[in-house]
Amino acid sequence: MLDIKYVRENLEEVIRRENTRNGDYSYLREIPVLDEKRKELIKQGDALKQMRNEQSKLVGQYKREGKDATEIMAKISASKEDIAKIDVQIGEVDAKIKDILLKTPNLPDPSLPLGKDDSANVEVRKWGTPRKFDFAPLAHWDLGTKLGYFDFDRAIKVSGPRFTFYKGLFARLERSVMMFMLDTHVASGYTEILPPYMVNTDTMTGTGQLPKFADQAYKIEGQEMWMIPTAEVPVTNYYRDEILDAKDLPYHFCAYSSCFREEAGSAGRDTRGIIRQHQFQKVEMVKICLPENSWAELDEMTAEAGKILELLNLPYHVVCLSTGDVGFSSAKTFDLEVWLPSYNAYKEISSCSNCLDFQARRMNLRFKRTKDSPTEFCHTLNGSGLAIGRTVAAIIENYQQADGTIVVPEVLRKYMGVDIIK
Repeated sequence: MLDIKYVRENLEEVIRRENTRNGDYSYLREIPVLDEKRKELIKQGDALKQMRNEQSKLVGQYKREGKDATEIMAKISASKEDIAKIDVQIGEVDAKIKDILLKTPNLPDPSLPLGKDDSANVEVRKWGTPRKFDFAPLAHWDLGTKLGYFDFDRAIKVSGPRFTFYKGLFARLERSVMMFMLDTHVASGYTEILPPYMVNTDTMTGTGQLPKFADQAYKIEGQEMWMIPTAEVPVTNYYRDEILDAKDLPYHFCAYSSCFREEAGSAGRDTRGIIRQHQFQKVEMVKICLPENSWAELDEMTAEAGKILELLNLPYHVVCLSTGDVGFSSAKTFDLEVWLPSYNAYKEISSCSNCLDFQARRMNLRFKRTKDSPTEFCHTLNGSGLAIGRTVAAIIENYQQADGTIVVPEVLRKYMGVDIIK
C-alpha cells in the first residue's frame, strides 16, 4: 500500500510513475478530494462534540439551580445522532480511500526500464553456455513419458488439465531438488519454515494478492480461506501487526510449499509439460529488513537464487523487469531465466523482488530503532529459490543423453542415490 501522505503531496508524479505500468491510474486524483471531505467531516464532528460538552455542563448547572434543562437535553440528544451520522460518513470515506490504495500497485523504481511488457526487460548478466547436442534432444514431457516417470493422462483423469503425476525416480528427483535448495539456503543463513498451505483473507491482502488477483487464486468455498499461491504469502505475514526490534533485523526465511494458482488468462501458454501447472512446488526466500538495507538484500537474494542454478550447472541469465512487466507489489524485480532446450530459449525460474514498505503498510509490519524512537515500516523482499518443477524440467532437458537416459547433477547424487536416471 502506498503512503497516502506521499500520494497527496506528490500526486501527479505518482500518477505518472504508475502509468508506466501500462495502465491508467488517474483515479488516484480521487484521494485528495476524499481526504478534504474527510477533514471537513471531522471538523463538523469536533464542533458538534464541543457543543455537546458545553451543553452537558449547562445541564448540571441548571439542575443545581433548579432550572428546567429539557430543551438543552434535547439539543444534546440531537447532537449525538448527528455525530453518529458523521462518524458513519467518515467511515465510508475511509473505506473508499482504503479501497483505492489496496487496488493500486507499488511505485516502480526509477531504475526500471520503461516498457509495456516483457519485451522491454533488460538482461543484466548471463551465466553458463547452453549445451550443443549431437543428437535431437527431447522435451521434458516427451522424455518423461517415454521413461514412464510422468503420467499426464491419469493426472487429467484424476484432477484435470495442468496437473501431473510424478513417478519413481522423477518423484525422487523433485524431492531431491527441494532438499538441496533448502540445505543450500540454510547454509547461507536462512531460517527454514514449513508454513500453512491455507491462509485467511487478511493474509492474502497483506502481500497484495487481494483484492486484485482473486481470480487467480483458489478460495475455500464457504470460508474466508485461500490456498496459497506461493509461500511468500504466509511467511511474509509471519510478523503481521507486530512491532519488531531493529537489532533483530534482518530476518531471512526459506520455505518449501506446494503452490496453487488458477492461471487465469494463461490459456494456450505452456500447456505441455510441467512449466505452468495449477499445483507446483517451490522453495521461497523471504526477507524482512531495515529500509536502508533492502537494495543490498535484493542483490544478495538474486545471487542466492543464481547460486542454486550454478551448483546445478544450468545456464541462466538475469533480467531486470520493465515497468510494464514488474509485479503488483514489487518496486523492482530481477527474473532468473534458465535455458530450456525444448523452447530454445531462457524461461523464468525465479523472480526476486524488493517491495520496499508496500507490503509492510498493508500488514502493519513495523519496527523501532530504540525504545523511545517512533515506529517505522519494515521493508520486505521475496524470491523463488527456485520453482522446483521448472528446475526439474531444466535438469531433464539439459542433462539428457543420446540413449534416453538422464545424468544426475553431481550435487544431487547424495540425495538421489543414483548417478543416472534410466
